[in-house]
Amino acid sequence: MRSTPDDCWDVQLKHQLSLRGAKQPLDSTFKIQHLKFLVLCAFVSLWFHSTAQQNSDNQYAKPLKEVLVNIEKKYGVKISYKDTMVANKVVTYADWRYRNDVDETLDNVLKPFDMKVKKDGDKKYKLSTYEYYRWNVKEGWAELDRIASQYKNVEEWEARKNVLKPCLLDALQLSKLPAAPKSKPIITAQRKFDGYTVENIAIEILDGVWINGSLYKPSSYRARLNDKVGQGRIPVILNPDGHWEKQRYRPDCQYRCAAFAKMGAMAFSYDLFAWGESMLQFKYEDHRKSLSQTIQALGAIRILDYLLSLKDVDTNRVAITGGSGAGSHTVLMTALDDRIKVSAPVVAISSYFYGGCPCESGMPIHACAGRTDNVEIAAMAAPRPQLLVSDGGDWTDKTPEHDFPYLQKMYSWYGRKDDVQNVHLPAEKHDFGINKRTAVYNFMAKYLNLSLKAIQDVSGKIDESKITIENMEAMYVFGDKGEKLPSNAVKGFDNLEKVFNQAIKK
Repeated sequence: MRSTPDDCWDVQLKHQLSLRGAKQPLDSTFKIQHLKFLVLCAFVSLWFHSTAQQNSDNQYAKPLKEVLVNIEKKYGVKISYKDTMVANKVVTYADWRYRNDVDETLDNVLKPFDMKVKKDGDKKYKLSTYEYYRWNVKEGWAELDRIASQYKNVEEWEARKNVLKPCLLDALQLSKLPAAPKSKPIITAQRKFDGYTVENIAIEILDGVWINGSLYKPSSYRARLNDKVGQGRIPVILNPDGHWEKQRYRPDCQYRCAAFAKMGAMAFSYDLFAWGESMLQFKYEDHRKSLSQTIQALGAIRILDYLLSLKDVDTNRVAITGGSGAGSHTVLMTALDDRIKVSAPVVAISSYFYGGCPCESGMPIHACAGRTDNVEIAAMAAPRPQLLVSDGGDWTDKTPEHDFPYLQKMYSWYGRKDDVQNVHLPAEKHDFGINKRTAVYNFMAKYLNLSLKAIQDVSGKIDESKITIENMEAMYVFGDKGEKLPSNAVKGFDNLEKVFNQAIKK
């Protein structure tokens, strides 16, 4: 019979205690000797386990790391991962999980751990955890087909919308909106540029909870607009920020909002929850909590409440556009709030992607009405004009093939098929670059009656060169170091939860 570490421990301990007496303390010499002996026992144990016969009694078990190394050798592939991802994980019936196909083998091995691999190049894989929000294309399309089979005409679709909308609000815990704080927005001094102005604004959305942004306005809007539209009032475009570095301070955000202002609209660029300047109150990790989706939705509602109360705003020309996570937010807000008349989600919406951040899918909105997906939620905008911008470098890569035709069918039921559009850029990746902005500029100019010429050069090409890119500090509401944050500001996610729960109970 082979020895194990426990056997070694018992023999050594009994030997020492027999020499010293059971109640005598162990001295340092013994401790050192004992440590050396344990090291020897560890080698014995490794030898014992490595040479043990594989059979059903031990479930043909092997360490996950050993299995992955073997897969690399067997199939000639490379699998990258952090050691912490595989530590202390054991694959039962390991040898039985192999197949001729490496992808099938990896699926068999990793599925019990809620793990998967992503292609990372030729014969290269990257280990990742299970992503509930990412489906394969065929599954996503089949699910959208299942959803769509529940209605065959506009009457049946309207009936489903009447079930979906209250369910979405209930899932967000916003069926009854909490009372709005009575405080006035905090507004910084106005900055003047070529054809537009900028001022930073903070709006209190719950007691002690602020949402921050920058409001871009045309310098002289009346000369740029057809006064017969909205009696000289100007449209509003909400611009939520997406999951990109530098938040709303990025050049592409500033270009977009300044261009809208030069075209004749009032554009509000704002932070997502626990993002940008709101990190004065909350940590970045708080953005990864489910309540972030609710706080973001509430924030957008409060922003609209404020902007639409301004005397210069045309309440019939209200739009929203955002990219990536802000694209998901754009679709959700358009479904929830009928005050939004035009929408343009960018590199966001797909039947096989539900949103990779809790701020997009953290609350159970997709469980509504026997399950829904982001494309059906986008259809809730119909017949209001909507533009989807997609590309070949993310989960919108196949938008024109299945998801967009579904939306066209939904809009056709209202006789408005041409009012849903898709600009697909197959050679581009996941961003809000100039070609994507150009598509949005054209769409907003058409449906909000804006002056596209205000941002075109003599050849008719979009020209953003006269837009000033400000530094980050210029766009802060609460000072360079947050020194102007109101004294009643809530700090920390636990305190936010208390404030929110109290507000929805009133």
